[in-house]
Amino acid sequence: MAALARVIGTLVLALLLVALLGLLVVAARVALYEQVEPAGSLERKRLALERMADGVDPEAARPNVVLIFFDDLGYGDLGSFGSRALATPRIDSLAAEGIALDHFYAAAPLCTPSRAGLLTGRWPARLDLGHVYFPTGSNADRILRALGRDVRLPADEVLLPEALRLAGYATGMVGKWHLGDHSPSLPTELGFESYFGMLYSNDMVPAPLHRGTEEVDAHPVDQTTLVARYDEEAIEWLESHAGETPFFLYYAHNFPHIPLYASAEQAGKSLAGPYGDVMADLDRSVGRILDTLERLAEAGDTLVIVTSDNGPWFQGSRGAVRGRKNMIFEGGQRVPFIARWPGRIPRGVRSDAVTGGVDLFPTLLRLAGVPLPADRTIDGEDLMAALEGRAFERREPIFGYSGTTLLTARTNRFKAHRRHGVFGGYGETWPFGPMLPKGPWLFDLPRDPDESYDVGARHPDELQALLARMDAQDESLARNPRGWID
Repeated sequence: MAALARVIGTLVLALLLVALLGLLVVAARVALYEQVEPAGSLERKRLALERMADGVDPEAARPNVVLIFFDDLGYGDLGSFGSRALATPRIDSLAAEGIALDHFYAAAPLCTPSRAGLLTGRWPARLDLGHVYFPTGSNADRILRALGRDVRLPADEVLLPEALRLAGYATGMVGKWHLGDHSPSLPTELGFESYFGMLYSNDMVPAPLHRGTEEVDAHPVDQTTLVARYDEEAIEWLESHAGETPFFLYYAHNFPHIPLYASAEQAGKSLAGPYGDVMADLDRSVGRILDTLERLAEAGDTLVIVTSDNGPWFQGSRGAVRGRKNMIFEGGQRVPFIARWPGRIPRGVRSDAVTGGVDLFPTLLRLAGVPLPADRTIDGEDLMAALEGRAFERREPIFGYSGTTLLTARTNRFKAHRRHGVFGGYGETWPFGPMLPKGPWLFDLPRDPDESYDVGARHPDELQALLARMDAQDESLARNPRGWID
């Protein structure tokens, strides 16, 4: 027995030493980790921008652009998209004066990848991006570093503000960035001439306020005043750039992402509770921006866009579609989209054109007269025909990724699901239910927005065509993950 005890003791000691060595290796990996761009990729970007600058069309329309981007706004959270609980009159006025797209998809069903897709026109999977970034030094950030994952947007990506500056645009950003908190991936290093806001979600720690690259308000920020402070910055920026050059303002709110913080003047007034209070603040914010454009006589020359990074989280409405944030069902990616541009976008139009966040990059570049970067694949399509109320047929599907795994593809009518896990529990009574493999499925979305009825047997050719297109997409990314074009 004594000999056995010694053997067991030796094994335990060995295991403890191995575990300690493993912890030391992980700690060293975290401490020494540095995300770097592949050799030559920053030079590739510099040359791409030079060629784009050489090809700028001096006769392009060049409207001003104000892009208002909400965080976790659900497809059913606006009056103009069917809400009965929330009053959003100023946002709804945009739909009355412009166009509402009923089938607009964020680039991903969660924050960081969605924002990357919006600003690059590329599927986030091209950046191996299916996760969110976290503040440097947080436990989640340490885990990403230990795994060797990216912790900031690769600086070799060409971003929308960088491209617009080639055509003489002034570029400013107010609000939530969530694409990294250190050089060389800060807003003012990737095309924005000025920045004021939070680099992360309002529930992350720490989340201070920054102006440019400097912290100006330490964590925790008083979030009850956040919308008003953002408004003041956005209005001041608009006032300082009116009438000079075309401008691009990216106004990215932190709300209605939870935790919810309403202003003192609005708190407790909405019949829809705290979420309704926050939405009233956001609606008022949009009104202040619209009123400023009118006061500055810029409204007629400005394309105003309102949309969201993904569907609703624990509160908020997904409308008549299935799923919520982080899911590849419609509620995770289908979001409201409203655009107004007097004289170019007809008034009071609704469109069922299938469009998405990756489409804004090529659309705005064409309006600015800037050619697309020729050294990389751009996945978005010019949606100006849809915005003008004309026929728009999507050439390539809208893809739905869970992380970096491709699971869905949407064409003009159908949406296919590969076989994948679907939660099989019973909520509070069985919160850890299994993920049951289901599918493949085909849904006829104009008739079945809730993705309730599989019609794959009725339309086998459409199902197989979409599954094959997803296979081809996977093969393409496996051969050339970043989509470089030589």
